[in-house]
Amino acid sequence: MSDDYILNEHNKEEFPPAHTAEHLLNQTMIRLFGCGRSINAHIERKKSKMTFLLDHKPSRQEEREIEREMQRLIDEDLPVSFEFVTQDSLPDGVTLDRLPDDASETIRLVRIGDYDVCPCIGRHVRSTAQIGRFEMLGTNWDEQERTFRVRFKVVQ
Repeated sequence: MSDDYILNEHNKEEFPPAHTAEHLLNQTMIRLFGCGRSINAHIERKKSKMTFLLDHKPSRQEEREIEREMQRLIDEDLPVSFEFVTQDSLPDGVTLDRLPDDASETIRLVRIGDYDVCPCIGRHVRSTAQIGRFEMLGTNWDEQERTFRVRFKVVQ
């Protein structure tokens, strides 16, 4: 199958470097904090924000670790690839809980090296070095909701 094959309607025109950074940040947060993928994301060319449910407010040291790990992954120049699978043949750890109810039987998985894999129909860079530099612009912690928002931009 070609990458141009439309599996589901898609009404976004992503900025590929920031959208690929979104995938990396999701997996980085999972690995550092044991949380799930973001519960809310707004990804744009100029600045982006993602919100995660966490069990504690990250320290300044943990925030710096997020930024260091993101830049390490970008500098590692991991390949970004696509794979088409059916819903009943997903790799371990990949879930369909974020897909619409009317998602097609064939799903496109996006892989970033051996670091992350998830269903996605958006546009991405070919390798992480094309993201540029990851800059964390700030964070917010909501104690009541237990949410941690990361604001960032990618600089090319």
